[in-house]
Amino acid sequence: MRDAGLEQAIKAAGGVASLARAVGISQPSVSLWSRIPAERVLTIEALTSVPRFILRPDLYGSAGPGVSSNIDEIDQLRAAEYDLLSLLLGKAPDATTLARVATLKGDASDLGMAHVELAAAATEMDERAVSREFFDLFIGLGRGEVLPYASYYLTGFLHERPLARVREDFDLLGIERAGPSREPEDHIAILLEVMANLARGGFDADFAMQARFFERHLKPWAARMFADLEISKSAKFYRAVGRLGRVFMELESEAFTLSE
Repeated sequence: MRDAGLEQAIKAAGGVASLARAVGISQPSVSLWSRIPAERVLTIEALTSVPRFILRPDLYGSAGPGVSSNIDEIDQLRAAEYDLLSLLLGKAPDATTLARVATLKGDASDLGMAHVELAAAATEMDERAVSREFFDLFIGLGRGEVLPYASYYLTGFLHERPLARVREDFDLLGIERAGPSREPEDHIAILLEVMANLARGGFDADFAMQARFFERHLKPWAARMFADLEISKSAKFYRAVGRLGRVFMELESEAFTLSE
């Protein structure tokens, strides 16, 4: 039986099939859900405009924007950065998403300049061109140029021990994956989405768990993957995504190190 949050998301999307297409998974996968998996909440919120505290009140409560009142502004900004990168790496952005990205502003810091560069790339390219770029980079005919999985970057193969470690921590956090999924859990977009939840206090986890998740599942390889996007000859929009991701991963790594 579906819970109220899932029912509202399905209605807002225009049906199970429409929601599945929007998220980028198969219709049977969505049909098997009894509630929206934690790692899909933010994506579905962005796609349907149904607030996260309605989609998963057990994770986000029932008041305001779905973040705890004691989450400070820096953590909310960190969560937004993770959300943005997860959204752009989970699937090719549509015209609406590109228009939103084109409004990004930045200051003279490395992160601010990366925002400016990404906004310019979103302005210069249309939905079709970015979709082709996404396909060439991450899907390809046989395989893409970049394989955005922890297992691949850390071992050279897919579905190896890094994936098992991710699943171990998903169990600790109570993250459920309902039904079959096309992507293993060590996909960069999924890991970034989990970090967004951790940063805004969406899970019953302390700061030590947040640091542990980053240290185990992103620090060893994510900056390197983003750097590969930066130097890719076939990337234009995703070259800017790569710069933003690399700079942000380096800042996060430094911040977690200083907090030890």
